[in-house]
Amino acid sequence: MAAPQTKNAAPSPSPGSPVLSVVVPVLDEAENLRPLIEEIAAALDEGPDYEIVYVDDGSGDGTPDRLADLAAELPRLRWVRHRTRCGQSAAIWSGVEAARASLIATLDGDGQNDPADIPKLLARFDAEGGDNDGPMIVGERAKRRDTRLKRISSRIANGVRAGLLADQTPDTGCGLKVFPRAAFLAMPRFDHMHRFLPALMMRSGGRVVSVVVGHRPRGTGTSKYGVLDRLWIGIVDLLGVMWLQRRPMTPDIVDDGKDKTSRPAQGPRSHAP
Repeated sequence: MAAPQTKNAAPSPSPGSPVLSVVVPVLDEAENLRPLIEEIAAALDEGPDYEIVYVDDGSGDGTPDRLADLAAELPRLRWVRHRTRCGQSAAIWSGVEAARASLIATLDGDGQNDPADIPKLLARFDAEGGDNDGPMIVGERAKRRDTRLKRISSRIANGVRAGLLADQTPDTGCGLKVFPRAAFLAMPRFDHMHRFLPALMMRSGGRVVSVVVGHRPRGTGTSKYGVLDRLWIGIVDLLGVMWLQRRPMTPDIVDDGKDKTSRPAQGPRSHAP
């Protein structure tokens, strides 16, 4: 696991910005672009004002050209491109940083997540009293539409992760998530962090709520991740997140030095799970 990087957060969304930014990381998904974008629009056109932010992680197929054409056609679509492949976590970070809304929804770009589930996650966020501190709403794929080997490897990885991190999340690998932009940008930044977002949310004192969502077979293209990605490569990252969990910094500020009637600061309060 790479050492966490520190970076100034992007400016907060300005007045008049959309309410929701849907961030979609993609790598060589040219054939899946239009169908998924149209599904996202169909799911959200009756809801809050939104934008769609695609992040092309250095694709080698026709993904950049198709995104450029689609963005010229669809005013709600924006996109950014990594010059070289940086990984899914970096793509999600780039999308959240570029987003103009204070609330983020993410989903995978392969079409296996159903955009029709996004309103369900948004409704749960509102029901939980969501604000800039959370909670994080995480999709739980009750019926996986993957190969048997992929399901088994994910089940093992989820079990190991849950046992060591106690993140109270049955399915951290589901790309469907809703969370506040500010809470995400306050997290430590490192490669593969997208696998551990619930644990990182809880590390800062936030809450995580799982909601059952659908899952679909991949339409076109091929998976970018193999069994070894889930079982072995993540071990170092898992140990790193355990290290981070034991070293939270979440001071509880009660006096900003201006309000003379407030009580003196009580010092840091640990929010370690």
